[in-house]
Amino acid sequence: MAARLVKRCTCLLREARRLAPAVSPVGQLRLARGAQKPLTSSAASSSSRLPGPLSELVEKEQVFTPYPERQEVDQLIEKATRPEELLELLDGGHCLHQNHAALTLIQLSRLLSEKPKDKALLIQDARFRQLLHLVDSQITAVWHGTLVKLLRSLYALGLPTTSKELRSVEQEVRWRMRRLKYKHLAFLAESSATYMQERDSQELLAELLVHLERRWAEIDDSRMVVAMMMKTGHLSESLMTRLEDKCLELVEHFGPEELRKVLVTLAAQNRRSVPLLRAISYHLVQKPFPLTKGILLDLAYAYGKLGFHQTQVFQRLAADLLPHAPSLTSSEVARCTKSFAFLKWLNLPLFEAFAQHVLDRAQSITVPQLCNMLLAFARVNFRPEREDPFFSLVHEKLGSALAGLEPALQVDVVWALCVLQQVLEAELQAVLHPEFHTRFLAPPLSPHPLPLGGESPKDQSTFQKLLHINATAQLEHPEYTGPLLPASALVPRPEALDRKVTPLQKELQETLKGLLGSADKGSFVVATQYGWVLDAEVLLDTDSQLLPLRAFVAPHLALPSGSQPLPPGAKRLAFLRWEFPNFNSRSKDLLGRFVLARRHLLAAGFLLVDVPYYEWLELKSEWQKSAYVKDKMRKAVAEELAK
Repeated sequence: MAARLVKRCTCLLREARRLAPAVSPVGQLRLARGAQKPLTSSAASSSSRLPGPLSELVEKEQVFTPYPERQEVDQLIEKATRPEELLELLDGGHCLHQNHAALTLIQLSRLLSEKPKDKALLIQDARFRQLLHLVDSQITAVWHGTLVKLLRSLYALGLPTTSKELRSVEQEVRWRMRRLKYKHLAFLAESSATYMQERDSQELLAELLVHLERRWAEIDDSRMVVAMMMKTGHLSESLMTRLEDKCLELVEHFGPEELRKVLVTLAAQNRRSVPLLRAISYHLVQKPFPLTKGILLDLAYAYGKLGFHQTQVFQRLAADLLPHAPSLTSSEVARCTKSFAFLKWLNLPLFEAFAQHVLDRAQSITVPQLCNMLLAFARVNFRPEREDPFFSLVHEKLGSALAGLEPALQVDVVWALCVLQQVLEAELQAVLHPEFHTRFLAPPLSPHPLPLGGESPKDQSTFQKLLHINATAQLEHPEYTGPLLPASALVPRPEALDRKVTPLQKELQETLKGLLGSADKGSFVVATQYGWVLDAEVLLDTDSQLLPLRAFVAPHLALPSGSQPLPPGAKRLAFLRWEFPNFNSRSKDLLGRFVLARRHLLAAGFLLVDVPYYEWLELKSEWQKSAYVKDKMRKAVAEELAK
């Protein structure tokens, strides 16, 4: 059918050129500006001079309407500064073509964009209703670009969903959906998707998203793909996947602002697209374009939120941020510190600058900002060089404000101070008081548990931190007189032991079982009353011979085990494996949480046998693993004897 149509048009054009060579071609949509005559009149005059059958055929083929030349009314619409000026055009004797009414509505929407009261009055105006009726009567002749802007403007003006004119424009958009250029579809999605969601236009939105997804290959503009990711990507999973593919294709043309927008969008939607993140990281490292303070902060936030580690990017972010540190606000410092803590990236000069910022802005920094920085410092186990003035300021700021924080945040802050070895007795008492801590206990132990108490991961984490705070009071503050958590709260919960076994844990257990020989000579996965879980535990006498573990008293367990006191000189060894996530990024320094665990277990009388992943990975045979564990045990005992 298409071939026949092309052949027919070709014959028609050839015949028209032969019979009327001076006439403009039939297929031309717009005359030269010097002629200033629409094609319809020219074609009509030319066709009148053609023979009868050919003239009729030309009139039938003339289906396109050209865009008219600019008139005085166009300038009046563009230069209008008040809605009244636009409404007066209806009574001013101006000749309005099919686009003028639509352009007038678009300009009205712009003028009233921040005046909701005036919008309500406008909708009641009779001239506005006349304008809507005029648009509705000429809707099929409105040009594509104007049509999509018109729909956006009608949404913005707040026309009711039952409006006949609004439904007419929506229907016209649906009919033209296949003919609209991709940029028109993208504009409609960017500007009107929110309105469509709020109104009863779900079908139009769904159809629009389908067309955007099917025609994604037509995107050739980096600005367009970035804008669509930000505005419409969250509405359709499949569309977002296509946009990520197109973004990966165009990423080499992105500037720093586009890279920032893409990363922030991925972070906001929690989409960890590894290929795209790798490509963006590559260009951030390789291209020498300057990064502003705002871009640096957003990049740090996005990488932290997505948990994507790229050493060279972090090095550049830290190096570029350091000169900006004096000009950062307290909010920006707290946000940036939190982002780097999520990434487990401890850059000492940058963190020292953040700590100095707190001291310099002591009067302006707020308690929530200070809490965020404390939690970040505790995560990476960072203690400033000016430790005493820094923590004096912290305690002064917290003071009476601690009791006014959310209960979970109170526990987090006191736990962070425990990690950094800066907690005060009053702060321990505040969270260990029965009136406070009972809300975090399991429902059988709590008279007024929180919603989902003891069930959500957040509540489980808060309860674990309470155990660590209780252990800090017992083991590191001998002068502390109470209160403490009740004994019933120290019993390990099932979720504390119900964890997936890692390859390192499995291999370590198998190696230890081969060394122990007897099951009663050791225990595996031991949950202590301090909130920490040991990978294994053994008991050695003065000759470093294994003793039957379960026969002796175990004060570190919440439930009684054994009745015999430990023999003089006996040593209790705890095996602790340290996996890759337990360390700071690109470092052999443990995170603050696990430094606290080592301190507690040492204070409880254990000799620690640390098994880090980077040492274990070098062991290839079972013999090497057994020798490694024996050597670790001998070193732990020798260090104790040398003290």
